[in-house]
Amino acid sequence: MLSAFVNAFKTPDLRRKLLFVLGVIVLFRLGSTLPAPGINVSNVQRCVDLAAQGENSSLFALINVFSGGALLQLTVFALGIMPYITASIILQLLVVVIPRLEALKKEGQSGQAKITQYTRYLTLGLAVLQATGIVALARSGQLFGGVDCGDLLYRQDSILAFLLIVLVMVSGTAVIMWLGELITDRGVGNGMSILIFTQVVATFPGAMWLIKEQKGWATFSAVVAVGLVIVAAVIFIEQAQRRIPVQYAKRMVGRRMFGGSSTYIPLKVNQAGIIPVIFASSLLYLPALYAQFRPDGVGAVWINDHFVRGDHPYYMITYFALIVFFAYFYVAITFNPEEVADNMKKYGGFIPGIRAGRPTQDYLAYVLSRITAPGAVYLGMVALIPMIAVALLGASQNFPFGGTSILIIVGVGLDTVKQIESQLQQRNYEGFLR
Repeated sequence: MLSAFVNAFKTPDLRRKLLFVLGVIVLFRLGSTLPAPGINVSNVQRCVDLAAQGENSSLFALINVFSGGALLQLTVFALGIMPYITASIILQLLVVVIPRLEALKKEGQSGQAKITQYTRYLTLGLAVLQATGIVALARSGQLFGGVDCGDLLYRQDSILAFLLIVLVMVSGTAVIMWLGELITDRGVGNGMSILIFTQVVATFPGAMWLIKEQKGWATFSAVVAVGLVIVAAVIFIEQAQRRIPVQYAKRMVGRRMFGGSSTYIPLKVNQAGIIPVIFASSLLYLPALYAQFRPDGVGAVWINDHFVRGDHPYYMITYFALIVFFAYFYVAITFNPEEVADNMKKYGGFIPGIRAGRPTQDYLAYVLSRITAPGAVYLGMVALIPMIAVALLGASQNFPFGGTSILIIVGVGLDTVKQIESQLQQRNYEGFLR
């Protein structure tokens, strides 16, 4: 593997791409640590430290994961990649229910370019809403759940200062989108995925060091050992797939004969990816927000007792159930057995032993529902690892091995390595995988 890295950097074209990606990552992290204008940095840092130790620390765990700690510190890139993720998910859902978007998707590259443009516009709209809400909470002192550590903004009552911070954060989101597209066009891998990976990895060393400081070297070593086992298991499941064989009959088109080949449809065990975990986390975040801003509201006390701290059994059971539900829901809207069966029938393809048309559709739906079950359970178990660690070890809410963080790290890492491997193989090198 080390020799493969050396070979990658020996290839001029691939070396330029890798160095370009590293340069964009450095620029991205610089913007994630640069405070927005008008922010009282010392008070913000004090609030971050107090909130991490408070009872509502679990409220900020997901925010820290997807912003690399930038959001709570009110930096230029505070919103991170989250508005783009949300916009992409919304567009994926709308493609299923809006015929115009579905027609654009079927147009190929030109239609996909229009959908990408709509995603950008929606990202900026969501960024305006999120930045306005965050700065308003910072202005009122409620951003950290009422933690009193002084004013977060230098000019609390200035509308111009308020609008300037919002403008800087929205502009930061636009720059992040541009950087992600630059990586995709000129670098290696998917740009947005690599930026998400960067944000998640940025919080990893701090979380590991906090475990060492709180629990000592013995617990730290045990966590590292368990973490390596978890990473190996996640890699195994992420690579696992059910291959459905497909045979294409021979057919004459003019004077040429086509078909007669055999291939397969790869159905991954984790067909939904990390989306169900994001949906479930976001949905469970809403009751905690309600209890935080309406402490005297109906059911606020019960929510604070059962749905604020992630180590409560009610929270864990609800979280697991939502992940399983959203796994089936997302797979159902992204993989259409009827469309796949129709395409196979149109081009003369069939599954051996299964008739074309409706029987093929029913068979694909049956296999998909069976294979989604272990994938959904796997996602739920991985997502519960940090909460179980909190309950058993009293660890930090930002326990590094598990949840969204480990899924993002492994998923993006595998995809990027495969792309580097393919480019190395084109140049007759052995590559990463042997």
